[in-house]
Amino acid sequence: MSSQDSAKKLPAAAPERLGVLLQGMGAVASTFVAGCIAARKGLGEPIGSLTQLAHIRLGKRTDNRNPLIRDFLPLTSLDGLVFGAWDIFGGSVFDACMTAEVLDERLIRKMEPELSAIKVMPGAFDPQYVTRLTPKYCKQGTRREMVESLRADIRKFKADNNLDRVVMINASSTEVYNDLCEIHQTLDAFEAALDADDHRIGPCMMYAYAALMEGVPYANGTPSWSTDVPAIRELAHKKALPIAGKDFKTGQTLMKTVLAPMFKARMLGVRGWFSTNILGNRDGEVLDDPGAFKAKEKTKLSVLDTILQPDEHPNLYGNLYHKVRINYYPPRGDAKEGWDNIDIFGWLGYPMQIKVDFLCRDSILAAPILLDLALLMDFAARAGLKGIQEWLSFYWKSPIAAPGLKPEHDLFIQLTKLKNNMRYLMGEDLITHLGNEYYEEREN
Repeated sequence: MSSQDSAKKLPAAAPERLGVLLQGMGAVASTFVAGCIAARKGLGEPIGSLTQLAHIRLGKRTDNRNPLIRDFLPLTSLDGLVFGAWDIFGGSVFDACMTAEVLDERLIRKMEPELSAIKVMPGAFDPQYVTRLTPKYCKQGTRREMVESLRADIRKFKADNNLDRVVMINASSTEVYNDLCEIHQTLDAFEAALDADDHRIGPCMMYAYAALMEGVPYANGTPSWSTDVPAIRELAHKKALPIAGKDFKTGQTLMKTVLAPMFKARMLGVRGWFSTNILGNRDGEVLDDPGAFKAKEKTKLSVLDTILQPDEHPNLYGNLYHKVRINYYPPRGDAKEGWDNIDIFGWLGYPMQIKVDFLCRDSILAAPILLDLALLMDFAARAGLKGIQEWLSFYWKSPIAAPGLKPEHDLFIQLTKLKNNMRYLMGEDLITHLGNEYYEEREN
């Protein structure tokens, strides 16, 4: 621990049991819950999770202090996670796993008792926000009534499971895009609109509001409006709770946040970046609606401008043509294919091309993100952090940042920010990677 931070108050100890409430029990959420239970039973490893598998360097390289993050931070163990969920199709997590067909059925059967015991609660739903799905198990009433029902669900979940601490993650379907307006700008206006059953308040906003009103940190894994709504940000500060989002960074955008920094670092020009996706899960079905796709498109398109900074480098990136498409293709199921054609140019303007074909599994890449966010959002709350958690940008396609700030999209800068915040909150020195001290000491 550094001398300057030796007096810093460290985060409170992790709870032995932590509730994880999931908004939506589709392919992503069911794969996450089943994966955590599989890891508990020794049926697999939580590969892809930084909190479980990554190390963090502390102090100088010569100190040889490199603990696992899970041993460095006070985090609840996998055995202590308690799961609950809402979904508009009813059933249990076992049913959701069987419907999603992400995991091998033989593996799911080995966890059938545990997965079947987790029954979903009826979800808040409005068909004008998700037009391609027909609900079978949803709440009725006005928006205010649905919010109060969500709040009652949270209280019951905590009481039934004897929990003091809970976090909530939005893993639901993408909502149709709508511009924000005056009712979203302040908490007073938002609450008045709730009471008026104003249809400009979407379900994701209702979940976020309900969570914060019940003292629960909330992370938005979708492109839908929730944590980035000014009224929700105001409520998070009022309740002194962390919020984060938005849109889990999994396949194609993950690749962009790796490749684009390389082009920028080497001052290589980019003339065009054409991206297309095919996927056949429920997410693909929902995104087949142009209104829902517009919300996803905004999170995907924002990445390159922020990383490449065309205003500063107009000769390299000022005329970049960036196109993103998503196509619903049922035969692929959850096995998404993301294809990119990138036209770049180098010395004296000579053209080159890069082609990437990423045959990924969307839910397999997303599941460890949910695990890390569940643990780190609770850690943030115990550390006294409130409002936007920009240090968690590593996990998002479209990280939210303070008004007036552009978010950081470079994956490696995001990782440095993530780990340095961990060090800071635990009273350790930040790592600058300057390295001069090693040579100065030898010369002296």
